[in-house]
Amino acid sequence: MNLTKREFMQVLGAGTMAGMGLSAYAQTDIATAANGLYDIPTFGNVSFLHMTDCHAQLKPIHFREPSINLGIGSMKGHLPHLVGEHLLEVSKVRPGTAEAHALTYLNYEQAAKRYGKVGGFAHLATLVKRMKASRPGALLLDGGDTWQGSGTSLWTNGQDMVDACKLLGVDVMTGHWEFTLGMERVKEIIEKDFAGKVDFVAQNIKTNDFGDPVFQPYVIREINGVPCAIIGQAFPYTPIANPRYMVADWAFGIQDENMQKMVDEARGKGAQVVVVISHNGMDVDLKMASRVSGIDAIMGGHTHDGMPVASVISNKSGKTLVTNAGSNSKFLGVLDFEVKDKKVTDFRYKLLPVFANMLPADREMDTLITKIRAPYEAKLAEKLAVTEGTLYRRGNFNGTGDQLLVDALMEVQGADLAFSPGFRWGTTLLPGQAITREWLMDMTATTYSYATVTEMTGSTIKTVLEDVCDNLFNPDPYYQQGGDMVRVGGLSYSCSPLEGMGKRIGDMRLNGKLIEADKKYKVAGWAPVAEEAKSAGNPMVWDVVETWLKARGGKVSTRKLNAPKIMGALPNPGYASA
Repeated sequence: MNLTKREFMQVLGAGTMAGMGLSAYAQTDIATAANGLYDIPTFGNVSFLHMTDCHAQLKPIHFREPSINLGIGSMKGHLPHLVGEHLLEVSKVRPGTAEAHALTYLNYEQAAKRYGKVGGFAHLATLVKRMKASRPGALLLDGGDTWQGSGTSLWTNGQDMVDACKLLGVDVMTGHWEFTLGMERVKEIIEKDFAGKVDFVAQNIKTNDFGDPVFQPYVIREINGVPCAIIGQAFPYTPIANPRYMVADWAFGIQDENMQKMVDEARGKGAQVVVVISHNGMDVDLKMASRVSGIDAIMGGHTHDGMPVASVISNKSGKTLVTNAGSNSKFLGVLDFEVKDKKVTDFRYKLLPVFANMLPADREMDTLITKIRAPYEAKLAEKLAVTEGTLYRRGNFNGTGDQLLVDALMEVQGADLAFSPGFRWGTTLLPGQAITREWLMDMTATTYSYATVTEMTGSTIKTVLEDVCDNLFNPDPYYQQGGDMVRVGGLSYSCSPLEGMGKRIGDMRLNGKLIEADKKYKVAGWAPVAEEAKSAGNPMVWDVVETWLKARGGKVSTRKLNAPKIMGALPNPGYASA
């Protein structure tokens, strides 16, 4: 994209005004507020709608945004590493509004009760139809992590989400957790269900043997007479972050050089607009935007960052926008381009929160969801207990939802300590809500969620924590894998994010006593990536946790967070003590 600095300042100013306009509806009734949220002006002649990381959430849910999303080094104080008031200040959103609730953890319980649940495909479908009606020709892009994250997606092998996405009108998608269904299942969906309807693109997946592309790297679609290329960038670390055996024949990676080649090739074929639909994670997207030229926008996912403004990144031939559309079908990104003389000359971007009580359910989608859930409804709705405190996951360190999981794993299995993976998917429950089997599956449903108990020495425990911490806080985004810190039960420790690999974890204590390097400890966990785990006969994690929940006498008390002591990295606008 070739805009002058002055033009960019004008564009950013326009975007700011669009955000401020929503605040004027803060004190009005729901219907009027809905018009304020969703009645956004049309602009230009090319539009893209963007959803990502819905994690199979077909029904409206609560989702608490993080209070800790630390940025270090050059990332400190910049998007996406801003939380609470800091994020609202940058995005010019007034506290206490519906939009502020969608973007932050602030006054979470009170605001959640006022504004209700978010997301849900029936409500998202209404918004998609509304945006497509006002933006003829607009394409709906799905950034992936769509076929995993719920009981029904696991039990139907992803078919529920495939059917829902076809009805929603997804045009192009890429993937990550989709691959945990296995290579054969992914190819089956693309070759049968998606044939002629949805393009699955990924320029960075090739066969291990000859390096041939597994999927088409990009597609060129025409929007209002303008040829537009959409290039796919799947999650580059899939074989490391997830079981390797599930994608044994495929190689992944970031692959900047091939991305540049695909951009140039698409431009050579006449594309006047080039958009990358990415599952890199936002920090990786920002770096890629600075290294690859000719991309007008990277619409990203994986790190679940709901970014209300686009980041503008300079590179050798112009500028690239980077956006990220949150998670759990909670947001829909709307990017409008003005294309003149065969190039992008201007843009508008808006991240729209999906409030279920402000958007009526689309009848056709609602009917499909009801049909999908019918065989499982009673099983999903079974009440296992009632929570007395808020249960949430998202944040760099322990959330109360994972605290519940590690508490259960330790107690049921008699472990000294427990690990829960740093997944960012999972939903939120408010105090007084029922802990149902559906919520438990929303927090744990993968194809390899085996519960494990392993003996580890103190030095091995430190190595595990150091490895995951480096994935999160490495100052080079290309070495980050996008998850949060492994959640820890029973073990207290300190974390120094600014230190180097092997020096970030300290003061590891169990019951107040320092961990001994050579002593063995009994460690519970779940979701092992080793292939032998699938035949080891271990129980599934949801069965272990359900046993614990049913023994609570109907109530689960407020969980006490086992959060590490942060050393040397505070204050930080990506950290709040809430």
